[in-house]
Amino acid sequence: MIEVRGLTMRYGRTVAVDDLSFTVKPGLVTGFLGPNGAGKSTTMRAVLGLEIPAAGTALVDGRPYASLRRPMHTMGALLDAGAVHGGRTAHAHLGCLARSNGIGSRRVAAVLEQVGLEQVADRRIGGFSLGMKQRLGIAAALLGDPAVLMFDEPLNGLDPEGIRWLRDLLRSLAAQDRTVLLSSHLMNELALTADHVVVIGRGRLISDTTTDALAARFQRDVLVRATRPERLAEILRAHGATVTAEHADPATPDRAEGNLSVRGMDAAGIGGLSVRGMDPARIGDLALRAGIALRELTPRSASLEEAFMELTADSVEYGTRPATAEVAR
Repeated sequence: MIEVRGLTMRYGRTVAVDDLSFTVKPGLVTGFLGPNGAGKSTTMRAVLGLEIPAAGTALVDGRPYASLRRPMHTMGALLDAGAVHGGRTAHAHLGCLARSNGIGSRRVAAVLEQVGLEQVADRRIGGFSLGMKQRLGIAAALLGDPAVLMFDEPLNGLDPEGIRWLRDLLRSLAAQDRTVLLSSHLMNELALTADHVVVIGRGRLISDTTTDALAARFQRDVLVRATRPERLAEILRAHGATVTAEHADPATPDRAEGNLSVRGMDAAGIGGLSVRGMDPARIGDLALRAGIALRELTPRSASLEEAFMELTADSVEYGTRPATAEVAR
């Protein structure tokens, strides 16, 4: 595991990380989220022993990273894909790292193939694109076949195929019961990849929860499609729910059913209802008792991006006003 306990990082009068505590567990992909300047990279550097904390600890499998005899066998990390010697070839770069940790040359060839760089292994890194450097950094992290992996913004520079490849790789590593910590600003991609999220702002912990729990916390409503929407709406309101007609395409004409105007009925005449204040199981039970057939029962939550924006609204260091079509003069 990665364990951060009471971590505090100060630079002069600036407190970059403030009494931060969380645990990254094996078998999960954990997303590490926060606005720019939140302290994510600083925390990761502290885990690797590259920064000395003013207080607290950052441990890998219960020990400081610097105390590990052959650290790459325990933990692999990618913090900066550009932090490589541009004059070396990809093979030479990984070869140097391998020798420093007692890793054989066969493993170097294996990880180059795993990340898709075997064809450019003898090219100098200075001519690599950012995406290629990211792949090389991921190869370096995998070199010692470690049980713990940590990546800081590894998606930057990757094309769609590369993003999908990395997503599948991270999830396969977690499925092998490895510990995976991943920071990224690409919320839509994290929503597809992460099982757990740790959110920080201004160096402090904001949320430490599963992605499912976060979705439940920010659940907006339940979309219900039923054969008798007017009657179901009456029943749900009588039991304390807030029910409104589901609005689809504004161009779709309203279809009146009693006192309820339902916009966007499907071809079978089944209208949509937006239900708040009642969980799907309760809605289903009430519909069953009333003999009303349901065609859809879908909980709807804020996206991970929307949840993140709400959680960190008070922690943004450099806020901006909404964009407008008018150009400032």
